[in-house]
Formats: sequence, structure tokens, C-alpha cells
Amino acid sequence: MLIASAGTDGPPREDPAIDASTNPAPRSRPPLTAVVGLLVVVAAGLGVWLGSAHRGPKSPPTAKSKPSEPYAEPATTEPYVGPRFEERGEAAGLRFRSAFLPDEQGENFKVNMYDHGAGLALADVDGDGHDDVYFCNQLGPNALFRGRGDGTFEDITARSPALALADRISVTAAFGDVDEDGDPDLYVTTTMGGNALFRNEGGGHFEEVTEAAGLTLVAHSQHAVFFDADRDGRLDLLVSNTAKWTTGQYDPVQRYWRGNESIFELVASPHEQNHFYRNVGGGKFADTSAASGLEGRGWSGDTAIFDYDEDGDLDVMLANMFGGATLYQNDGRGVFHDVTKAVLGRVPWGAVACKVFDADGDGRLDLLVLDMHSDMWMDTDYVPSRKDEVTKYDSPMGPRKTDAISATSRSYYDGLDIQYDHVLFGSALFRSLGGGKYEEVSARAGVETMWPWGAAPGDYDEDGDLDVFIPTGMGFPYTYRRNVFLLNHGDGTFQVRSREAGFEPPPGGTHGRSPLRGMSPAKSSRAAVSLDADGDGRLDLLVVNFNDRPYLWMNQTPARPHVMLRLTASRSHAEAVGAVVRLRVGGKTLVRHVDAAGGYLAQPSRWLHFGLGDATKVDGGEIVWPSGQRQTLTDVPVGRPFDVVEPP
Repeated sequence: MLIASAGTDGPPREDPAIDASTNPAPRSRPPLTAVVGLLVVVAAGLGVWLGSAHRGPKSPPTAKSKPSEPYAEPATTEPYVGPRFEERGEAAGLRFRSAFLPDEQGENFKVNMYDHGAGLALADVDGDGHDDVYFCNQLGPNALFRGRGDGTFEDITARSPALALADRISVTAAFGDVDEDGDPDLYVTTTMGGNALFRNEGGGHFEEVTEAAGLTLVAHSQHAVFFDADRDGRLDLLVSNTAKWTTGQYDPVQRYWRGNESIFELVASPHEQNHFYRNVGGGKFADTSAASGLEGRGWSGDTAIFDYDEDGDLDVMLANMFGGATLYQNDGRGVFHDVTKAVLGRVPWGAVACKVFDADGDGRLDLLVLDMHSDMWMDTDYVPSRKDEVTKYDSPMGPRKTDAISATSRSYYDGLDIQYDHVLFGSALFRSLGGGKYEEVSARAGVETMWPWGAAPGDYDEDGDLDVFIPTGMGFPYTYRRNVFLLNHGDGTFQVRSREAGFEPPPGGTHGRSPLRGMSPAKSSRAAVSLDADGDGRLDLLVVNFNDRPYLWMNQTPARPHVMLRLTASRSHAEAVGAVVRLRVGGKTLVRHVDAAGGYLAQPSRWLHFGLGDATKVDGGEIVWPSGQRQTLTDVPVGRPFDVVEPP
């Protein structure tokens, strides 16, 4: 990677902390050609002319335009030795469609957060040992699908109709056993529709208990994650919020708050603080946001929960969409302090996702932070080159020089108040050196990509190294951006092999069939998680697509020895969030952790998968439980899933 110098019938009840009156009122539109010219001149780097550029005369592009066609995989002569996938979502029974808001996206594309789409969460809601999936939706109902364990799913939303939340714009969800009754409850975030908590009554039946739990919140929420912040054995809740980017104008037909139309209004939106709720027992929570230190600086996105300094408590990494990502250190009592500069140095400026996994196979957990907003410098019909994809520029203006843009545009960038000595413009891979120390290695690792959303690491070919799937793209009116599959070479370096793995071109081609303004809209993906959908021990992939059906990529790679286990804690919260498992295999240490969230609007499976490569047995291992107890593993079963319960 180069470093270049260049739920009601009316509006939901307002939360006192989120006053709709502070949102700018919708403005009457100026003449369209004026809008086009102004947006291109002022904020070309952020693509904010988007749909508008196609409504009036074509504006001069600020980055050289090229024909609308997919950009190619990087050339390689190396033979492909890696996993292969086949898409089977519809055949598996996943009859769900993530629908956008037609007055905000598509032909009426506006520059606001509705283009970020919605996510998904995995959990075993009925206790049968198989992962079930809850899909969120913007327009239309959410849905809960029960996994049968054979690669097929059934829609069981009708068992609890309230789960559909069709009266609001859902964003993502998080499962967690908040009342300690042995099954995962469900929390759903929304855009100004009121977040919701559902108590699991067993058998896939849920009851809405938001108000009784003390979790009433109406905000522009993004991510949510359950974890035990203060080590009291109960799951606390962190909800990340963005800014007040809606207008205050409510659409009673589609039941949502209209979004701002321009980048000016978006970045000028008053910031919202994150909410942290401490679990006080009995399924009830207290809002302790101010005391927690996690309120943030606005525009918070994805969250990663892990013990970065290995001191026994869980720390927090928060992505920021218009500012530097933040690493918070837990003081052991559930109070957090910003240690970003001291620990990580410069961090991505426009990050939407963060994910923790061992990228280089050294037995330590590394941190991947994906920056999408730093790529928003190009025109809608611009087709990135390979150089564009792997280059980190020195500002969000991309390759354009400051003296080549207008004074108005320069004023816009100045208004972002970027702390240039604290941030970088592109993704980052922070390699753990142990003892809470990290080095940024994205260049030599080869993990920079274009327009990334999330990350789903997994040992998809079971060779002992973790590969990464990155959902990508923006959709109409942008050109197609391929999803990225990064194959791990086993030494902490990666190579894009999306086509060889079967991901490209996607099912039905790169563009949708329903034209928008006479154009075939480019397909794009948002969130992704790995899971073993059919119980064959190989990791499959579930991908949420924008305004489209989900993909279920079934792993067709020849099976190799593997370990699949699930943890249940007894001295701390049963779901063992943050527990770390290390297995010794043939002189190598493999590490996984119980991940509560991360990878953009996604909650992964609690099942931990280890590919063993050519080894046929595990030499030994250790579990570090959230309680601090260390458990030695011997005689680890290979080739079949099993549960491990923390000793009393």
C-alpha cells in the first residue's frame, strides 16, 4: 500500500436527549442545475452530486471519469489454492429482501445515512445448537429465520409478530441474555423510530420489554453490543449513535423521518452521544452514559470489544465516520478512558467497521479498522484503478491537490475540523506486539481496499490461517465495486482472490434488473458474518445486500481437520463474551475469541472454528475466561462440534 502525497401509526415519541426541533427544517429545492454545479464544485470528493448529477446537465467530473464497468482483479500468475463458494440463499429458504427508501435512495438519492443500509445478527434463539439469523430492514418488516442445521432456514417471525418492527427504520440488532435465564434476548437499533428490546420466552417466541427494561431511546442509532463492562456477571449494553441528520419532517405513509439532502447538512448535523446502560439485574438497566466515558464525539459506528492490554477486562474500539476512531481502556470498573494516541498512533478518519482477529498467526489478536468515507472523493461514474484501491492519500480529497479545488470546496474541507496529525485516510491493520502495544501494518499486509463496509474473518479453507471477506460498494448511481475476498498467505499478508473463490461476478451479474433512470443499478453489499450453516464443519458466509436479497455462500472447499467449540461460563456471564481460546497445533498457536460484535452492523456466531491444516490432532490449549480463570485443554475433539463449560 502506497502513502501518497496528494411502532405506532404516528411518529415515535421523542427522547428528551434527541430533540427533533434541533434538526434543520427541510428546505425548498433550488433549481436542479444549480444544485448539480454547486455540489460538484464544493464537495466533489465525497460524491455528493450522486443522483443529482444525472438529473441535470452533466457536470465536469473532479476525478477523471471512465466507462461504467467493474474494475478487474489484480493480475497474478500464482495458482489459486484456497476456498471456493457457491451461492444458495434462495434455495436455503432465505426469502427476505432488504429494501431501501425510494424517496431517499435510488432515483432520489440523497446524501445521508440511509444509504448505509441495515444489518443482521446471529444467535441460537431456540437452543437447538444451530445458528438462527435476524435480518433488519429499512422499508418493510424485519425477519427471524430459524437455522435447521442442514443449510436451510425457515421464517419464524410469525411466532412473534412484534419482531417485524415494520413501523420504523431498523438498522441492526444484537443478541444477549440480559435476564440470565439461559436464552438470548434481542435488541434492535433504529433511525428515530425507537430502539427495542425483546425478551426471549423460549422456542423462538419474543416479547417486547423496552420500557420495562429502562432502554427507551429514540436516536440515530447504529451499532449495539452486549458485554460485561464491570465484571459483575451481567451483560451491559453500549449503543453507538451518529448525529441528528434527519430533518424533523415525518413521512406518515412510509413511517420515517426524512433525511438531509446534501453533504453540507449532513456533516453540520448536531452530534449525538453514545448511550451506555449498566445491567442492574432482573433484566433492567440504568443509563450511566456520562459516567462510563463512552459518550464519544458523535458519528460513532461499529464497535469491537476485546481485552487489548490483556489486563482481564474488556476494552472498546469505536469506529467514527467523520473523525478518528477511538480506543477506550477499561479501568476494571466499567469506566473507560481514551488511549488511542498512546496505543495506536494515527487511526482511520472515516471508519465504519472494526474487527478483531489474528491476522498473522502469531497467537495474538490484531485489530482491523476499515475506512470507507476516505474513499468518497470520486465522481459517480469513476471506475477506480488498482492504484486507487491500494493507495492511502493524505486527505479526504483523494489525489486532488488543495490548490486545484475551489475556495468553497476548501472551506468545506476546513469545516470538517480534521486533526491531520492524528488520522490517516484509509484502512488500518494494527498488529499486536503483546502487552498492549501495536504497530500499523496495513501496507505490507495488503488489506487496503476500495469502499469497504464490513469484515468477516474466517479460516474458510481450514489451512490454519484466517482469511477475510469484505462486503463492498455503494450501488446506484455509482459504478460497481466488487466484494473483496482476502486470502491469507499464512504470513500475515493477503491477496485479493474474489473471482477464484467464486464471489465474482455475483449471482445474476454485477447490476440489478430493475432500471433506475434508464440505468441498471450496480449491486452492493453491506454486512457479512461467517457461520457453519449446514453442519459440515466448514465456514459459510451470510451477506446482506443493499436493496436486494441476502447471499448465502456455501463453502465447497474439500474438508480438512478442524475444531468447532462453544463456551459457556459459570463464574461470569454465561455467554462468555471476550473469552479467549488458544490451541497449539503442530508448533503453531491458533487463537479465537468470543466476539460480541464487529464487522459493521453484524453480530457473529458464538461458535469458534479452528482449521488445523495438515494436522490431525490438537497438541493442547487454554481458555482464558472472562472471570480470569485459565482452563487447560487436553484431548480436544477434532471434526465434531462440542461445548465447553467453565469449571466452577
